[in-house]
Amino acid sequence: MARGACLRPFGALALAMALSACGVRLIPPAQPPVAPAVAPATALLAGVAAGPELGRMALDQTDAAGALSAFRESCPKLTSRTDASGLTRPADWIPACTAAAKWPEADAASFFPTYLESVQVGGGQAFVTGYYEPEIAGTRTRQPGFDVPVYRLPPDLVRARVGDAPANPNGTQPLGRYDADGKFVPYYTRAEIEDGALAGKGLELGWAADPVEMFFLQIQGSGRLRAPDGSVVRIGYAGQNGQPYTGIGGVMRERGLLGSGPGQYSGSMQGIMQYVRDHPEDGKALMRENKSFVFFRELTGDGPLGALGVPVRGKSSVAVDPAFVPLGAPVWLDLDRTEASGLWVAQDTGGAIKGANRFDSFWGAGDAARLIAGGMTGRGSAVLLLPRGTLARIKQQ
Repeated sequence: MARGACLRPFGALALAMALSACGVRLIPPAQPPVAPAVAPATALLAGVAAGPELGRMALDQTDAAGALSAFRESCPKLTSRTDASGLTRPADWIPACTAAAKWPEADAASFFPTYLESVQVGGGQAFVTGYYEPEIAGTRTRQPGFDVPVYRLPPDLVRARVGDAPANPNGTQPLGRYDADGKFVPYYTRAEIEDGALAGKGLELGWAADPVEMFFLQIQGSGRLRAPDGSVVRIGYAGQNGQPYTGIGGVMRERGLLGSGPGQYSGSMQGIMQYVRDHPEDGKALMRENKSFVFFRELTGDGPLGALGVPVRGKSSVAVDPAFVPLGAPVWLDLDRTEASGLWVAQDTGGAIKGANRFDSFWGAGDAARLIAGGMTGRGSAVLLLPRGTLARIKQQ
């Protein structure tokens, strides 16, 4: 959520490896067996080929209805924004989007083969993880039992002026702050912020009850604060402190803390959280090894916003690498996890969601979503659903 998204992502863990500017995600311990050491930078470089005929796919009606609804919400963006993957142009989507606006959801399964064709990028070997919108105990104002600050974006968090610091590898200026002497320095780390570097500056958006839950909400990139009176504040990714992200799951694995042996914890999000709770001091130190810190903003509307700028929907939205998948495009996944197989719509991105056929499935909010997302690791095949004629046009280029 773009994640932050970013949802922002906002977005999981590698089992805690992810944070995107906006969206941070749950990433399992095993490395995806789909990305070469140096991956092609775009879908066109990775290679595109025709996928299976959509009319022969067993599209589930309920699944298709959810995807059609999510696709409709994406259409204003699809028909107006530049596709970073280079696969489509805004005008390509107009016929499908025009039809989708009036297409009956009761017959959603027939919409996709009528207006779209399947295209495989690279080898089409998919690796899928999961994320969700966590809900934790929290309030707008500080009160007994709610002492963990939820910070909004600080005004002194800025990008360096050209010449004040070396540029990032991608050419952007680094994030940080200017000190009292006007010198550009790195922004405060997680440990420094937790120790009070931002206290008393009026940046508190709310207050959470549990530092462990708050840490993992940051990894997800968005979530909900639920107060004792039942009121809810939805928060989403607003920015990150510019410090490097360290997945604590990877650190735990290196230390032999994750596994199936005696004294080890499972590599799921739940297993990592249990370790942190069972070992408060070591757990606090472990979380602080992740110097990255996420800032939030209050969200309105009926769902967390993804990188596309539209709400992400549980069991319908998926995060992708926009260099390989047009944001807003439907995706068909055929996986070894049946609950994640079917139609999805690319509406989000994630910091660890990189390369062709790398996806992060969104499961909504609640205990069931948390359970599925925390243990989601799926492998199989993926095809993109693009406007009819796309592949022929690409081959002529």
